Amino acid sequence: MASERSDGHVPLAVKILIAGGFGVGKTTLVSVVSEIRPLQTEEVLTNAGVGIDDVHGVEAKQTTTVAMDFGRISINQDIVLYLFGTPGQDRFWFLWDELALGALGAVVLADTRRLDDCFPSVDYFERRNTPFLVAVNCFDGVQKHSIDQVAKALDLNPEVPIVLCDARDRRSVKDVLITLVEHVMTLKQVAA
Repeated sequence: MASERSDGHVPLAVKILIAGGFGVGKTTLVSVVSEIRPLQTEEVLTNAGVGIDDVHGVEAKQTTTVAMDFGRISINQDIVLYLFGTPGQDRFWFLWDELALGALGAVVLADTRRLDDCFPSVDYFERRNTPFLVAVNCFDGVQKHSIDQVAKALDLNPEVPIVLCDARDRRSVKDVLITLVEHVMTLKQVAA
């Protein structure tokens, strides 16, 4: 919860979901930007997941989120974002409805090497009418596809923002979150 400042001002608390496929960088994104020690529910991948978890493209991945990641970042003195990273595998999707309660918006983190992994996230937020943007995680600073190519591949509505980011870079992640908040505010103004 946002803490009250000495002048009695309480910042607006905003819940944001960070979603996307398995191994796309959700835990990294929450960890790199959180101003508190993030809560993580990472567990070691075991042989029990063989044949269940698709590690194609992320063969070196050794852990996975089994419930959620949680972090907090103050955008300014008036807005505090509470970040909830969702688990990426199908077998944990039952948690999403609980995590999504009260969310102002969502970031769908995409890996263009496995772009089809973010379809379920896009579909989920479209069905719930939850504002979202797509953040293309440019691993090692490499942009393999243009924003237009990603938008076409995901068949996104033109009003859904797509941004490039590096989930390991705090400034890049902050820019993604600011873009999401601005997008949500624009949608609310249009609806008013």
